[in-house]
Amino acid sequence: MEAFSNFVSELDSFVWGPVMLVLLIGTGIFVTIRIKFRTWRNLGYALHSVMSMEARTTTRGSGDVSPFACLCTALAATIGTGNIVGVATAMFAGGPGALVWMEICALFGLTTKFSECMLAVKYRETNSKGEMMGGPMFTMKNGFKNKKAGAIMGMVFAVLAVIASFGIGNMTQANSISGALQSTFSVPTWVTGIIITALSLFIVVGGIKSISKVSSFVVPLMAVFYVIFGAVVIIMNYRNIPTGVYQILVMAFAPQAVGGGILGSITVSIMNEIRYGFARGCFSNEAGMGSAAITAAAATTDDCVRQGYINMTGTFFDTIVVCTITGLAIATSGVLGTAAADGTPLQGVNLTMAAFASVLGPFGNIIVTVGIVLFAFSTIIGWEYHGEKAFEYVCKNRAAIMCYRIVFSLIVYVGATQTLDLVWNLSDVANALMAIPNLICLLVMSKEIASEVNRFQPTIDAEKAAYRHKAKKEEEAA
Repeated sequence: MEAFSNFVSELDSFVWGPVMLVLLIGTGIFVTIRIKFRTWRNLGYALHSVMSMEARTTTRGSGDVSPFACLCTALAATIGTGNIVGVATAMFAGGPGALVWMEICALFGLTTKFSECMLAVKYRETNSKGEMMGGPMFTMKNGFKNKKAGAIMGMVFAVLAVIASFGIGNMTQANSISGALQSTFSVPTWVTGIIITALSLFIVVGGIKSISKVSSFVVPLMAVFYVIFGAVVIIMNYRNIPTGVYQILVMAFAPQAVGGGILGSITVSIMNEIRYGFARGCFSNEAGMGSAAITAAAATTDDCVRQGYINMTGTFFDTIVVCTITGLAIATSGVLGTAAADGTPLQGVNLTMAAFASVLGPFGNIIVTVGIVLFAFSTIIGWEYHGEKAFEYVCKNRAAIMCYRIVFSLIVYVGATQTLDLVWNLSDVANALMAIPNLICLLVMSKEIASEVNRFQPTIDAEKAAYRHKAKKEEEAA
């Protein structure tokens, strides 16, 4: 068993190595250039669309849930422990400059997230109950000219997504919840396991509408909650903001300039910063993984490009907002490179807790713990939908799909009560492998992506002009 565990660990390091990261970021760069940076130029339009009341309705087009509920469900699966623990891990292992490379990763991730979600809506289908089904597997099956290749790649992606749903989307998240509650509030892991298993079962049995209702409430609440307290930590450490920002920016490109004693035990290089920044950035926002595209297909919309823009804001909120808050809180608190009472360097969740505690005291630990619980639980219910739709692609039997929901919920208890080193590594491998066919799909269909973007651009220009005209009229009336 130990030999197998070591093999999986080495495989994990290999699949998340330079080749994988180049494929992820390279795809984003290539498609971004091909669509003439439209995702960057239309980010303001996308954010305005998300905040509009229309995004909360189901009056425009066809689908299962509103565009906003769809985004929240995707964000539920995306905003997780990576935003708290992943950022801290990247900054410890790679140095504070890793945060810059996470942001760069997110900028190109906007395009990969837009592309996979837009194609998922375009090539979605309906099942026997009239529910939407979509995602990279349907894009490959219906969008590839070579139907055999598309069918094979789609099946490979679906199987890997099902595996990933039980690992990275379930057991590892449940383990984070039980571990956080045990260390902060001394709650036994079996108690936590029973509670979150029951909650998961209650929510996921209701399907996408139940999941989206919970996500639409929990995701904005948890994000605002965490961002507010993170901002408080940064503001209260205002004297350290210039130094913290300087370390982040300079060490991203010239770590030797401010290394050494300032950061204690941390030794970094530019390649280390890039590696950990890209890896943790991709892990956090899941751009290129293809998972968010499964949820995007359920949105009520009149145009696939419109929903693509709405869903791409998930990368913005996840990395450029939430991860930045965590990174700045750590950098301005001065805890990076320090040691705990037992002499071991602070890293992971302990590093983030120390940053929040630098201003909020013991209450800071509670804030981080609550953040982990909410983030991780929302990931569980969001990934259930991803895994369910991937499972439905493989097996269309309705009874089997209901069994998947029940088994998925019961597995939560296993994750909450067991040691999961092997599961973490297996989940990482499945996550990386499911990204490969998705990224190949985006490269193959990049011409079509550019064509769709160009087709929809006049609509964006017309809507912007109408909004400016309305604002001008309201200003004149006032």
